[in-house]
Amino acid sequence: MANTQNPSLPEDAAGKGRGNFILLTVVIFAAYLIFGLSENVKGPAIPRIQADLDINEFQIGLLLAVNALGYLIACSFTAPLARRIGLKPALMISLFVIALSGVTICFAPSYLMLALSFFIMYLANGMLEIALGILAAGFFTERTGTMLNIAHFFYGGGSIIGPIASAGLMAVTVHNAQLGWRYMYMIVLACALLPLIPALFGHIHGRDNEKIKGEYNAYLRDKNLWCVIIILSFGGMAEMGIGGWLVNYMEKANGFGTKEAAFALTAFFAVFTLTRLVIGPLIDKLGFIKSLLLLCGFASVTLILGILCGGRPGEVLIVLSGIGIAPLYPTVFAVVAKLYHEKIDTAMTVTLTAMGIISMISNLLLGFVIDGARRLFTDLYGSAGLGMGYTAGMLFLALCIVAAFA
Repeated sequence: MANTQNPSLPEDAAGKGRGNFILLTVVIFAAYLIFGLSENVKGPAIPRIQADLDINEFQIGLLLAVNALGYLIACSFTAPLARRIGLKPALMISLFVIALSGVTICFAPSYLMLALSFFIMYLANGMLEIALGILAAGFFTERTGTMLNIAHFFYGGGSIIGPIASAGLMAVTVHNAQLGWRYMYMIVLACALLPLIPALFGHIHGRDNEKIKGEYNAYLRDKNLWCVIIILSFGGMAEMGIGGWLVNYMEKANGFGTKEAAFALTAFFAVFTLTRLVIGPLIDKLGFIKSLLLLCGFASVTLILGILCGGRPGEVLIVLSGIGIAPLYPTVFAVVAKLYHEKIDTAMTVTLTAMGIISMISNLLLGFVIDGARRLFTDLYGSAGLGMGYTAGMLFLALCIVAAFA
């Protein structure tokens, strides 16, 4: 039943008043912060994991691939699980399992057990994203673009804090010994227990367990949903690609030092995160479709110009491209929330699963483009071919955004 006394409250808060609205808003924002933390503490930890366990680059790559597999599996079962046991228990299970995975990572005796622990963590991360997406998209029925961009701002905040917290905690000395990556993971992931406290007292309304035979097939035949999936996949590819490859590109194609290249990435994510905080009201005012066109256009132009300019001017333009890239993900989900509000769990499952598959293929293509271009240009131009290969990879990312725009 809708709230007739205060129409500004979402339907999920009806009958529960302002207190429930505040509780669930805290849960959503805090859980997105935890999501950003858990996904991004690995950067400083990976070199130490590799040294401690004496594993090679292929094994590190396999470890990260296992993460992606866990995430995709979670996308396939979280929505049906939430319908069966309730959205609130599904959300709380995901947070508890993230915290538990910190313990198993800390005490993993071997590479195999560590890979299993990472798989469990990313399985829980996938559950958390689906549950949060369903909750946020169904809960923020007013000013949807603004609220979803603010929610993803907290994810960006976690992404910025994660590497800093990871490096800082690993260097902490207790009883003449550093905490290292094992205890760092246990401490950081234990923070996932904090959103459980307000979640216990909040009222979360989910869809009833119903027969949905043919529902997924109907969505897969929906041309509008596939447009959403393509924009989301290519936008996400640009976000993850820049996050993963910008430092290498700045070092190998532009001759930056390690600290300078790392600063460029930090600046990109700072602009990225700040944009998500402030741009939501403008998106709600302009409308989602017009906003997506403008964002994709701005991101593709600034990124392409930044790659072509190179050097400091290029760095500034690439950092500014974050203004266009940052709102793509939450804005697309705002579109999904508006189009498929009544069956948001199914729409989220189809969208995120398809996005995950497309993004994995795109990442493989990105690696293929960089390696192939490097080999080709090295044969033609010698040592300069390495930087040209990375430049080709960055241009591929820019073309992904152009594809989303088209």
